[in-house]
Amino acid sequence: MEKRNATSDFILLGFFNHTRLHRFLFTVVLAVATASVVGNALMLLLIARDRRLHTPMYFLLSQLSLMDVMLVSTTVPKMAADYLTGRKSISRTGCGSQIFFFLTLAGGESFLLAAMSYDRYVAICHPLRYLVLMSWRLCLQVTAGSWILGAADGLLQAAVTLSFPFCRSREINHFFCEAPELMRLACARSSVFEYAMYICCVLMLLVPFSLILISYSLILAAVLHMRSTEACKKALATCSSHLAVVGLFYGAAMFVYMRPRSSRSASHDKAVSAFYTIFTPMLNPLIYSLRNSEVKGALERWFAISVTPKCQHT
Repeated sequence: MEKRNATSDFILLGFFNHTRLHRFLFTVVLAVATASVVGNALMLLLIARDRRLHTPMYFLLSQLSLMDVMLVSTTVPKMAADYLTGRKSISRTGCGSQIFFFLTLAGGESFLLAAMSYDRYVAICHPLRYLVLMSWRLCLQVTAGSWILGAADGLLQAAVTLSFPFCRSREINHFFCEAPELMRLACARSSVFEYAMYICCVLMLLVPFSLILISYSLILAAVLHMRSTEACKKALATCSSHLAVVGLFYGAAMFVYMRPRSSRSASHDKAVSAFYTIFTPMLNPLIYSLRNSEVKGALERWFAISVTPKCQHT
């Protein structure tokens, strides 16, 4: 019996049932996820096509959009397929893949946001030395480092989590495989690993967040010493977009991963997880496009180029 259970699939209980309200909420979530993918894909396309956006700042932004597209694609298609077909099972390999990609992308985004804060610090506090302090070489190094650190965390946690025997109920009270939820089903002592996993999550969040706080403290000090009101407003407008993204991402992630287990609720965790894996990726391109004149200019130029030939042909 134990051998059979060890090889059987897990069951994802999901986020929705088949009431009228939940069908409406499912439609909303699916629409938001679609908008997220389209918005971030458009951001990637704009940055790739417009040479004026070929700077370290927008390269980092393109990596953020890429991570967001992949993050939504890691969780939403499986959730939607389970809801529409009623088949909620997921194999150990599928579960491990979700854990790996989710942690790779979430961890990578955490470090990438820290790199973006450093970029803003250099641009505002040392504009004349920007190309030296934020060179393309450094930009590529911090980007690669973000991906590698996220992947290392994802691989380690996925491998160790799936190494435990699961002999209890195989129902995961979530809409995707998440390591803490999966560990609740383990029938071996897992307190040491769960503590190590908690410490790892705290470090993956607090270290980049601390670097962001330091960067923006230095930026604020520099802005307060600016004599030009126009320059001050421009600096604050440039940073406000990034701060909004940071607040959304870290606020939700800290709520899920930095609370003690005794105070955690599965329903609350699912709702917050849905927020920062589905809704936040949709908001990122909106925040950066609506508050960024260069992105809006690139969009207008691309639209003009796309529409003009058609009008001339007509």
